[in-house]
Parts: sequence; structure tokens; C-alpha cells
Amino acid sequence: MTKAKGKPRVAILMGSDSDLAVMSHAARILERFDVSYDIEITSAHRTPERTVELVRRAQKRGTGVFIVGAGGAAHLAGVVAAHTHRPVLGVPLASTDLAGLDALLATVQMPGGVPVGTLAIGAPGATNAALLACAILALSDAVLAERLVAYRLDMAEGVERKSRAARNGLRSLLDQDPGGR
Repeated sequence: MTKAKGKPRVAILMGSDSDLAVMSHAARILERFDVSYDIEITSAHRTPERTVELVRRAQKRGTGVFIVGAGGAAHLAGVVAAHTHRPVLGVPLASTDLAGLDALLATVQMPGGVPVGTLAIGAPGATNAALLACAILALSDAVLAERLVAYRLDMAEGVERKSRAARNGLRSLLDQDPGGR
């Protein structure tokens, strides 16, 4: 699956179709920033040759960052990192009874020399992986850098709006019931 205008700048890889609901958070962020991407399901254990071929093909097409989601032993990010010199951002997924803690530990404990940037478990990790991928790409893309600044400003303004609404809502409640009952 591709959401690309031209060559994909990011590759999103995951070990199972059950990971798509979480990894779609990364895709949404990339779309918001108009960053092209490919998204694929592959397995470090069940389809190792396919995984290596996807990484090689992505590099040839100019992919700059890999976002890799995996649960359990979470070997996929490490296998991808072993076959590229491009940044690999690992998203641990909650696919076992350990609720993603196993995947978090497996992803964060990569051996020295084969780095995988590790994000939070689940949807927050997928979201932040895409934002980090955008930040990496923005180092050589001024338009993308401007989009990131605008995104942060919009988030800050959103907090201000919510704070005003909360204050106004509290005032309204207190006006209705001054005794605080």
C-alpha cells in the first residue's frame, strides 16, 4: 500500500495485519504533513527474505526513515536496522499478555552498534514515530520544518483554548451552584 506523491520518504513496516489499527496513527500524521510513505506487512520470522527485500527496495526508492511496529519479541525493527543505515524508529505493540512491555524491552535493548530509536507502546508511539520521522526529514526540508513549527503552535493554542473553556465552564458551574453542592 502506498500513499505517495513521488517516491516514499518513509516506510511503515509491521509484523501483522492486527498491527494496522495502531500503525495507522503514524500514517495519519504523515498524511497531515504531506509526507509520502509506503506501508507493508512483513515478518522478521515468517518472511525474513521479504523483509530484507522491502528494506533494500525502500532504500533504492529514496526512503529516508523507517517506522517499524512489532509486538512480542519485536525483532522486526532490529532486522530492519541490521539492513539499513537510515534511521529506524521502533514502535512496541501490545500483542501479548505482557501488554507491550516485552516489545518495549526487546526494542529498546538493541545491541550497541545497531540503533533503533524506541518510542512509546502503541498509538502514542506510532504518532510520535511519525512526528520524529518528520523532524528528521525536516533537517533538509524547510517546508516540512515550517509545518512542524505550525503544528506545535497549533497544539499550544489548543491548550490555551481548552484552558479558557475549562475556566469558563467552572465559572458557569459555580454561578449555578454557589454553595458548591
